[in-house]
Amino acid sequence: MKSLYMQNIIKIVQANSKFLRKIAEKVKISKIGTASIKGVLTDMNVALNKEDDGVAIAAPQISVSLRIFIVSGKMFVKNDQSKDEAKSTLKSRVFINPVIKKKSKKKEEMEEGCLSVRWKYGKVMRSTKATVSAYDEDGIKFTYTGSGVLAQIFQHETDHLNGILFIDTAREIKEVPPQS
Repeated sequence: MKSLYMQNIIKIVQANSKFLRKIAEKVKISKIGTASIKGVLTDMNVALNKEDDGVAIAAPQISVSLRIFIVSGKMFVKNDQSKDEAKSTLKSRVFINPVIKKKSKKKEEMEEGCLSVRWKYGKVMRSTKATVSAYDEDGIKFTYTGSGVLAQIFQHETDHLNGILFIDTAREIKEVPPQS
């Protein structure tokens, strides 16, 4: 599978795309690390990095029905890190075949948007803490617990892999056009 990046045609699909409503397929463990999966990860990173306000992206958002999402490295920078430490942290994190293992009972209504539902925002009830088990780009299994916005991202991106968009459950949806 040739990378869309190499063809220079990566597009983030919008809410009317059939890819966003399908349940994405699991990646065979033997396929992790192959040129095909590396190409998908490259395409996802390129698409995410083109969007200044993007913090994560799921494979279905670039028309690839696989259970993969990427979280921007900027979401893992800690307040007390120096700029040099932050730069080394800025690598996006890959979650292949992610499964939310645990969510807090405590929930909060959180403002949410999506690169596939451009310029619409709404309030969604999300658990304030979530633990995800997944494989990284080298096929190494890991578990990661996030709270606040990171927990929200895990839930939002897992929803994408299950054919669910935030607008399906959001309240008070409003359109906020980009600032010129």
